[in-house]
Amino acid sequence: MLVSLKWLKDYIDVELTPEEIAGKLTMAGLEVDSIDRVSPGFSGVVVAKILSIRPHPNADKLSLCEVSTGDQTFPVVCGAQNIHAGDIVPLATVGATIPGGYTIKSSRLRGELSEGMLCSEEELGIGEDTTGIMMLPDTLTLGEDLAVGLDLDDVTFEISITPNRADCLSMIGIAREIAAMTGGRVRHPAIKFEEKGEGIDELTSVTILDPDLCPRYTARLIKNIEIRPSPAWMRMRLEAVGLRAINNVVDVTNFVMMELGQPLHAFNFRSLKEGRIVVRGAEEGEQFVSLDEKPRTLSADTLMICDGVRPVAVAGIMGGLDSEVEDDTKDVLLESAYFNPSSIRKSSRSLGMGTDAAFRFERGIDPDGVVRALDRAAQLIADLSGGSICKGYIDEYPRKIEAIRDIPFRPERVNRILGTQIEAGEMKEILEGLEMAVSEKEPGGAYLVTPPTFRVDISREIDLTEEIARIHGYEGIPTSLPELSPEAVTTSDERALQGRIRTILNGYGYSEVINYSFISPASADVLGLNEDDEGRRFIRLEDPLGEDMSVMRTGLVYGLLATMRKNISAGNHDLRIFEMGKVFTDVGEQLPRERERVGALVCGARYDRLWHFDEDLHADFYDLKGRMENLFDALRIRDIRFTSGCDRPFLHPGRACHVISDGRTIGFLGDVHPDVLERMDIKGKAVVFELDLHSIIPLLREDFLYRNIPKLPSASRDVAFVVDEAVEGRYLLDLALEKNENLLEYIDIFDVYVGQGVPNGMKSLAVRFTYRSATKTLTDGEVNEAHERIVETIVRHTGAKIRGLEI
Repeated sequence: MLVSLKWLKDYIDVELTPEEIAGKLTMAGLEVDSIDRVSPGFSGVVVAKILSIRPHPNADKLSLCEVSTGDQTFPVVCGAQNIHAGDIVPLATVGATIPGGYTIKSSRLRGELSEGMLCSEEELGIGEDTTGIMMLPDTLTLGEDLAVGLDLDDVTFEISITPNRADCLSMIGIAREIAAMTGGRVRHPAIKFEEKGEGIDELTSVTILDPDLCPRYTARLIKNIEIRPSPAWMRMRLEAVGLRAINNVVDVTNFVMMELGQPLHAFNFRSLKEGRIVVRGAEEGEQFVSLDEKPRTLSADTLMICDGVRPVAVAGIMGGLDSEVEDDTKDVLLESAYFNPSSIRKSSRSLGMGTDAAFRFERGIDPDGVVRALDRAAQLIADLSGGSICKGYIDEYPRKIEAIRDIPFRPERVNRILGTQIEAGEMKEILEGLEMAVSEKEPGGAYLVTPPTFRVDISREIDLTEEIARIHGYEGIPTSLPELSPEAVTTSDERALQGRIRTILNGYGYSEVINYSFISPASADVLGLNEDDEGRRFIRLEDPLGEDMSVMRTGLVYGLLATMRKNISAGNHDLRIFEMGKVFTDVGEQLPRERERVGALVCGARYDRLWHFDEDLHADFYDLKGRMENLFDALRIRDIRFTSGCDRPFLHPGRACHVISDGRTIGFLGDVHPDVLERMDIKGKAVVFELDLHSIIPLLREDFLYRNIPKLPSASRDVAFVVDEAVEGRYLLDLALEKNENLLEYIDIFDVYVGQGVPNGMKSLAVRFTYRSATKTLTDGEVNEAHERIVETIVRHTGAKIRGLEI
């Protein structure tokens, strides 16, 4: 929240520097993120008085003005029609600069000398009024710098307000905090006005049909108003805290919200059908057009403010287009209410309408401050619009909100918790400085404390203890170290495995990413999951941040692809990333099943874009498969197999496989299906894998296997087997190993070929067999004998042909 120091000083005298104020607020739990010094965007503009005006001899729409700054008189040519002799106006003298990069020069306009420029609010950047020259109060000194005369220099603080401190979402709230820390006194705005004419009960009514969601609703009626721009002081106050000035009625509702923390809304009374208000829940699917001109489809749990016929506002969030205050509005119905915080939070999230009003209502406002804010706004609207306030006000309060009273408070317990020696009398002064009522329960013993109704965060003794700590000062709490008994630090197998995998993949050049565990339920459709797929068994959040983060993820692939999309949008097309984290599956009435997974994604160039690497060489299935094999080797996990037949719908058929160990599937690997990439608006290709860490832990081995470096030479034989394309290369290797030939030391596939010389539907697998004896040098005959037995077994079981001999 932005806080203007100049506005703050309307309510409390502050002698501290901005930096000292920021330091005290931060130490009291209201973190000041930044301090900005605000100055007007002009220089050389002074206060002047128009002495005389006469027509320009050569232009019908221009006037010749004689303007005085007290000690000097200047001729100025002006085209505005709202000026008169005697007006006090801003004069940009020769050499002055104004917003837009303009510098005022002496010039002749249609033959007449002009030594300056009379300025409008818009030209000076201090308002939006472009209808004429800005009129200044006659209390200003002629010749005085305008920025000094209007006190335009300011300091703004950007403060992070924690969710439990709704009372600080206002100027008065921040002033109360400063007063408590400095011993100052808050000046509350004086509220005094005259009621005229008819009683409000004769003209309108309020009916609350859902008191649980709207415990209190108050209203006043102001008649015969005139819509016009707000005065400069109000516009500058609003603009200092980031709010745009609109007109004198709407600006008052925003001003009082920022001043007192109570959101309000002004209805064009003429547009209310039957001239009354009904507070009710929306009908499921009901349509509504809000002030931002966007159509909204409402759910049944959304609270609505209606007239006698239709909805006119989403309660506590935003008004409707049909009831907004317009330039010809004459009567306004002013609303000040208390709405259920949970209801406002839920509606705001589901509708995607995060307004300043909703921000305050969903955190909880002061139920006893509703009428005070109503009267303050009515007073200002009447003063600024010339309207009259009807007699009385409506206060429908069907669900009385009971205040927290008489919280037991024991000073000795506070000192025991904080480790301090604060006197009970000082604690009492601190609580009373925070506007709490403190009475002694027993002489010299415990107190009974009643917090003010605006402190919705205080209900227990420990809350009062926190108030003592932060106002007394955290720096006043002595530092002490806890007594700890030395214990050996143990790490779970799961955490140890995560650390090893992280180190290994980082070493291979992969960067770790961390995505939210909350995703959109539409992710299942994007990935093309079947209706009965386990990936659709989402855990839905009760109070999500939005529909796109409303369920817990059931896999890592969607998050990795979303990260890929963001990187490509930012111009980073070459990625090697991985993520480790939990996935969640709904298993019915039991607790959700949580599993730790690791997933990885590669896309773009295979190597870094250096001069000696081919930029057109892209990472593919085998790059990621190789990295997965490297990962298993580094973890000393044996017997890993890659088998075809993986039917994951988000993977490309024929370019995907299961990862299997000890007969169990522990993950998958494959190219992402082009349809999925298209649905995610991703250009290019991607390869992913995902492994279940819980399934990997039992495969880890603590023992190390090693053997001596061979002293005797090996002999190798290469054979190209032509087999059906459906035959897996792993099958050939398994057949060779099952022969248990003692001389066979190593076997691997070093080439796969499909093309000229190989029949359609067939492929050539080039296999290298390495033979060695631990006791002697092998003869060709011994090698050939063992080799022929292995080859014969492969040919017999696969129907393979030996390429180069017979096809």
